[in-house]
Parts: sequence; structure tokens; C-alpha cells
Amino acid sequence: MVALNPSRTVWLTRWVLVLLLLGVFAGCERPPVEPVQRGYRGTGMVQVYNPRTIEADAPRHAMPEIAAPARLRPGAPKAGAVYQNLQVLGDLSIAEFGRTMEAITSWIAPEQSCAYCHVEGNFADDGKYTKVVARRMLQMVRHVNSDLKAHVAETGVTCYTCHRGQPLPAYTWFKPTAAADLNMLGARNGQNAPGLAVGLASLPSPVFVDYLESEATARPIRVAGTTPLSNANRASIQQAEFTYALMTHMSQSLGVNCTFCHNSRAFASWDESSPQRAVAWQGIRMVRDLNSNYLSPLSGTFPEVPLGRLGPSKDAAKLHCATCHQGAYKPLNGAPMARHYPALYAGEPPAPSQAPRPTTLP
Repeated sequence: MVALNPSRTVWLTRWVLVLLLLGVFAGCERPPVEPVQRGYRGTGMVQVYNPRTIEADAPRHAMPEIAAPARLRPGAPKAGAVYQNLQVLGDLSIAEFGRTMEAITSWIAPEQSCAYCHVEGNFADDGKYTKVVARRMLQMVRHVNSDLKAHVAETGVTCYTCHRGQPLPAYTWFKPTAAADLNMLGARNGQNAPGLAVGLASLPSPVFVDYLESEATARPIRVAGTTPLSNANRASIQQAEFTYALMTHMSQSLGVNCTFCHNSRAFASWDESSPQRAVAWQGIRMVRDLNSNYLSPLSGTFPEVPLGRLGPSKDAAKLHCATCHQGAYKPLNGAPMARHYPALYAGEPPAPSQAPRPTTLP
């Protein structure tokens, strides 16, 4: 055997340690980061933000330009008296109707233009499925802005909140097929198939059908049981894993830590949680409402081609937290777009305000 030079051995050892340390710190965020205290000191309710990440994501969360207000003419007829087959927006003035249609086109199909939904030469025709879907989505937006203020408050939503200039929102989900959950040992129960929805963890990834599809079929979102060793205790380790998977999705979707809603010393306690937990509770109920009453019923409206309209189970795309938030704790960083477009409310919209500058930190 050849003996190693002691000094060379020490030199190699030091370099190995240096490389190991570089590998460890390569996975850490480069300082400085900005902590924001969201609760009482000692509770660990701190959000940590990386200014570089926020700056890089800023264009994605920027509010588009608000169209100039429509010019109102006293005594002018309503759009429904001039245009045919207006089932939703017939009560608008002709000017406001045109302004709304132009805005929706820019929010959803800026490249395809009006022909994305309308039959050219006969805009009243419902021959394109995209028009039928768009009408139902417009009804959904009006329902959210007028009836679900417990979650969206006066900020509201628009088509752009989800679409961001694309015909299909970037973040949606479909029902998985039973075959997709099988391996050589049988059913995987959605586990050990790392998905983006659960942060590439081994947690169960197809959690949305269990928690966000419908209020009637949703599982209880619970980790700890309410009764000890009782037949009435519906909590289990498996259910805890599904709950953690859903919470991981919500955390990623809003770009926040668990302590944005929960008190780290008493996660289950509502009395010691932040107000955002109640807002999130309302948001979960809102998502279930929209999926079961507006999106799932459209499954028979979409064709199988082009791809992306229907999932492997032939169901329509449905929404979850990321559909609107897309990494921001408030969609578009809280910019109140909707109030500038009265057509997006079933009732009276809030008074328009000046277009705000998007915020970066809560």
C-alpha cells in the first residue's frame, strides 16, 4: 500500500469540507430576507419574504391598465335592446357593454380577439362552446363579487384574476383516474408520487377532489381527533397526511408560511389564530361552491379537442387557491380591478377608485 502524505490528507479533508458546506448553503436563500411579524412575539407568527423573489414575480402580479370610463348618453338605449341574445349584460349601456367586451377580450384572448368566442359575422350565435363557457364564467364572476364578499371583500375578481391574458388559466385541476393511482402493489392512495401541488413531497397529491370539489362530498379538514380512542374519532394518520397536503397547496398558492393563518403554539385553536384563517375558511367554501355549481357542470360543454379542456376523467377543469392567487397572498397583490367594471357585479359595485400601485409586502 502507498502511504498518503499527512499534509496532503489534511488538505484534501479541508477541501471536502468546503465543498460539503457549499452544497449545504447552495440550497439556502441568499440574505438579506425580510421578516414580518404577524402575531404576538413568542408565538412564531412571522412571515419571511425574499425581496429578490418578490421583485422577480412583480410583473406576473401587476394589474393591467384600466380602460377609460364609458361615455354615458342620457336616453340612450340599453345594450339588450340593440344586440341580440344578450343573456347577462343586456342592462348595460351600449358604451359600457362595448368597453366590457374589449376588456374581457384583452384579459382572456388578446391574440385570438373576438373570434375566440363569437362566430364571425353573427355574434349572436351560440355555436362556439367558448361563448357558452364565457357566459357562464361571467355569471360566476358576478356571483363572487356580489355574494361572496366574506372572502373577496371589496377587492373582487375579474376574468384577468385567473386567466392573465391566456385562454386557459395556468393553474387548474382535473379528477385523477383510478388507474393513475395504481402501482405493482395496488392503490398508492395518492402517495409517493411527488407533485407540484404538494411541494414535490411524498404527501398524497390528488387532494382537491376530496376537499375542494363540492361541499356535499368534502372530507373534514382535520389532523387531531376531537374524541380519544372513540368510534366517533374520524381523524387518522392518513387523514392527517391529506390535510397536510392541502395545507401545503394553500401555503404555496399564497406564498406564505403556515403561520400566516395559524398560531404556531396552538395550530388548532381558532381563538389564537389570525383573522386570515377565517378568510381562508371562507375561501375553501367559495372554491367548493364555484366548482360544484359553475365548473363541474360544464364538463358536457367542452369538446375533447383541443386538449386541455377536459381531464383524463372527461371532466372540466376546476379551480383551487392557486388559480387566483398564483403565489401572492392577495391576487394581483390586492389591486381592486373589479370595481372599475360594473358589469362584473350582479348588484351595485363599489365606487371606483384610482388605480392603485400594487403592494409587495402585507
